[in-house]
Amino acid sequence: MATVTVGGNTVSLAGNELSVSDLAPVVELVGKDLKTVKVGGSSEFIQVIASVPSLDTGVCATETRKFNESIAKMDGVKLTVVSMDLPFAMERFCSTQGIENVVVGSDFKNKDFANKYGVLLADGNLAGLTARAVFVVDKAGKIIHKEIVKEVTTEPDYDAIVKAVNSKGCRNC
Repeated sequence: MATVTVGGNTVSLAGNELSVSDLAPVVELVGKDLKTVKVGGSSEFIQVIASVPSLDTGVCATETRKFNESIAKMDGVKLTVVSMDLPFAMERFCSTQGIENVVVGSDFKNKDFANKYGVLLADGNLAGLTARAVFVVDKAGKIIHKEIVKEVTTEPDYDAIVKAVNSKGCRNC
């Protein structure tokens, strides 16, 4: 079983551990407008799927703002940030933070994303939330980059994400 740390404390991850070259499972999430948001599988876009414990924390807010300013503006890329936040909280967060270029999706209903992508925090103070992770999925639906951030309170490697997206011929990246 994979582990991460939260504030230095080891936490187990539950769910199906995915690897680079695996097909990204298709999962339906709930959007901030209560409509369905689909991630994974084949798509006309390169997908960047980032999971965070909650949008309403300092590190998660910073990460989402950075994605909003950079990766989400790349042509041919769809960026989705997944959390367990309720859709109403996601709407409030996006409107107060000026987040316009990022799709947000909640996994609160059945934790399908967290389980199918292996990022469900299984124990500790944040049990039931998603770990901080990023998956880059090519148009065929194959995972070409995966980062499970080892310490949940730190940001992902943005340069590695951009490099993975660029490796698939992203336009205007």
